[in-house]
Amino acid sequence: MPFISLLIIGAAAGFLATRVMRLQTDVPTTIALGVFGALIGGFSLRFLVWSLGLAAGFVGAFLGALALIVLWKLWMK
Repeated sequence: MPFISLLIIGAAAGFLATRVMRLQTDVPTTIALGVFGALIGGFSLRFLVWSLGLAAGFVGAFLGALALIVLWKLWMK
């Protein structure tokens, strides 16, 4: 089932992409463009989310450390 859904989504994405780019291709090429484009886009988005997740974790850790330092200074007075 995932293979069939990949073909359907790839065909739709390839069709839209070839129309937006004004490219005349046959059906197998359109499907291939859509499927490979989905794979490339999926990996790119996963990497972007992963890298932003790491950055968000770093920012959270930094803010937490700042808050802890402020509390430490208040408590030590």
